[in-house]
Amino acid sequence: MNEISKTVLVTGSGTGIGLAVAKKFAKAGYNIIILGRRKEPLIEAAAILNRIISDNRLNSRVTYFPGVDVSDLDGLVTMYNEIKREFGHIDVIVNNAGVSGPVKVFTNSSYKEFKDCVSIHLSGTFWTSIKGLDVLSKSGKIITISTFFTEENKFDQRPYRFRTPYTAAQGAKNRLSECFAWELVQQEIHAIATNPGPVHSDRIYKTVYPKAAAEFLRIGGFAGLTNKQVEEVTSSLLPYLGEDAETIQSQTKEVAKGLVEQDPNLNVDEAQKLLKELLQKIQEIAEKVQSNTKKMIVDNEFLSQDDVAHMVFTLSDERNGKLLNGKVIPNDRVFYPVKPIIERKLSYDPTKTLENKVILITTTATADEQLRDIKELATAIGKLNTKQLIILTDKNEHAELSEKLFEDFHHHNLDLSNEDTVLKVFNTINSRYGRVDTTFHFTGSYDYESDFVSLSADKWNRLVEQFIYIPHLITRESVLSMTSHEALDNPKLFKNSKGNVIIIGPSAPIGKKISGSVRARSEVFRGALRPYVTTVNQELHDVLDSEINMTLILQGNVSGEAPNPDRLRETLIKLGSQEEFRDNLIYYMDE
Repeated sequence: MNEISKTVLVTGSGTGIGLAVAKKFAKAGYNIIILGRRKEPLIEAAAILNRIISDNRLNSRVTYFPGVDVSDLDGLVTMYNEIKREFGHIDVIVNNAGVSGPVKVFTNSSYKEFKDCVSIHLSGTFWTSIKGLDVLSKSGKIITISTFFTEENKFDQRPYRFRTPYTAAQGAKNRLSECFAWELVQQEIHAIATNPGPVHSDRIYKTVYPKAAAEFLRIGGFAGLTNKQVEEVTSSLLPYLGEDAETIQSQTKEVAKGLVEQDPNLNVDEAQKLLKELLQKIQEIAEKVQSNTKKMIVDNEFLSQDDVAHMVFTLSDERNGKLLNGKVIPNDRVFYPVKPIIERKLSYDPTKTLENKVILITTTATADEQLRDIKELATAIGKLNTKQLIILTDKNEHAELSEKLFEDFHHHNLDLSNEDTVLKVFNTINSRYGRVDTTFHFTGSYDYESDFVSLSADKWNRLVEQFIYIPHLITRESVLSMTSHEALDNPKLFKNSKGNVIIIGPSAPIGKKISGSVRARSEVFRGALRPYVTTVNQELHDVLDSEINMTLILQGNVSGEAPNPDRLRETLIKLGSQEEFRDNLIYYMDE
């Protein structure tokens, strides 16, 4: 009989990796808490775990919480209250819950899809960890499962094509785990992240790869169907990919009837044949992606779910937890060559200017100093014979200062997180001035001295909004302005489109003696923007054949010196003047 009294909580544990992790801990005698949004998988998972406990004659037990969405703060609080009553404490939290999210080029995922994906992966991890502190034992562990496809390596940054919300959230999760380690060290709680590479799972075979293949065909085209039709029919048919011939026959026939209604020149048999060929092509592309990925792995094999579970269990060990606290542990074996895209110098054509261009400056900055620096930039641009300069500031507690600072400019103070509001502004710009040529978006910074573990829900939500949601919304609408909203249904219109989108992200901390916790906090949302910008660039240039420049500027340096506003102003004018792709992706201008 095993007398172990430790308890593990695993999110997203009804199936897949989460269930594999739960099984690993169950075999070691842990009490198991599983949770998820759907009840039926949890009932089946609980039965599997109880059999393990019974077969190994263990004294542990299993509890499951259905209907728990990790991005729902109130639901988590209720769950943890019940856990405290039933178990008293837990020893390990495993942040595993996630969704594939939209598998589309960044312009075509809805704002809601984008936010939902980030909310589950990033905010879900944040709140599961933070609210779990109330029941986490001394020397407890917080283990976060992220992904290989978003991590950094010296001067390169891995993109993840068609997965912008996923990669932004996962990048922030890695940095968040490091931040937790610094902030919780006095409580002797260890926080570690692990980055699995591709894993054998239904999600990757039935969802991610087929959806990516369908997106390739939507963009590249498929004879007999418009780009929009490819999107519509694959949305209906992909859930049946890999099913038996009878199911494929019935489902393709139903979708074919809809095509015939759109095109009377088609008959049902012809349309159905076309759809079967499309599914076959999707299958071929998905298998090719899988094969090419395997070739980058030493033994040509994806990880098994048990492999990931073994890594997580290993990290939960007391000695390993102490040795690796604050680290992001690779778990991939993938050799994934990428371009070196983190730069300390710029490529630009000095003969280009801002003359006769439409310039948009947007900002969510709240610091007086940065708002005044933005005014200096606007003043300098105003002297360069631009066609139009427009400034959009976010409604916040500094609205009065913004109104006063920019009273001599074409300025609007509005809610930049509201999609309808932002769309309306861009529609007005497009109708009056034709298009935006260059967008400068200033995210502002945040208080690096304030503990993340003490953040209120409102403050955390505002950070995610300010440094992930709004930059994405401004980027998406700027690119569509530089191209055309018609490109959403006709991707060929992206080809050779020109313009510049430049995000000025949060600055590095300033000071002679900067603590590890301050540095860790400062990196959380820089860690979201780097993979986001990298992935957007890959989609713009490698997939859509656009010449739009997308650049992330990160000010400050490791020495703690203050950013140089004059240098930034000169740099932005140079970058904003470019008319061809210059390959300036991530620029550390003060290093």
